[in-house]
Amino acid sequence: MTYRKSKDQVAPASLVLGLGCERGTPPEDVIRLAQAALDAAGGTARSLTCIASLDARLTEPALIAAAAHFSVPLQGYDAAVLENETARLKNPSDIVFALTGCHGVAEAAALVAAGTTGALLVPKMKSAHATAAVASIDFCMPNQRVTAVSLQCDSPSSAFDSAGLRPTLPAGAMS
Repeated sequence: MTYRKSKDQVAPASLVLGLGCERGTPPEDVIRLAQAALDAAGGTARSLTCIASLDARLTEPALIAAAAHFSVPLQGYDAAVLENETARLKNPSDIVFALTGCHGVAEAAALVAAGTTGALLVPKMKSAHATAAVASIDFCMPNQRVTAVSLQCDSPSSAFDSAGLRPTLPAGAMS
């Protein structure tokens, strides 16, 4: 899990930015729209895990520039994989389907990258030549059983030494 520092706390990076754009869209247009979507989600660049899009657009300079701007990886998904998300889309489009083979790029890519328990936080936002959406990654579903693991060691430092860590124990804790 990746942890990044936000303004008030340290939290896991938990947002996925889905982007779509026409070929030749200026990078600054995509970055401006991406920032607006991220702002609408209440996130920062540090909250992002990745940018996701249609695999056919992975070489598009505007998407590459956006990934570099936010310092996150760019992930692409086949149109058939994105099409599997159609039931979860807020704004499916027959026009987009005719052009790409899936009913949505930004929303679907964000949802695929967020996983089956991810949720769409910001539905599709549009500029003249691009789309953006934000999904959240749900690290722990409310009905999931969480198992706690306890470690026991003969020596308090044995488990930590192998990881290069040293425990801080209260004075007199070890006899």
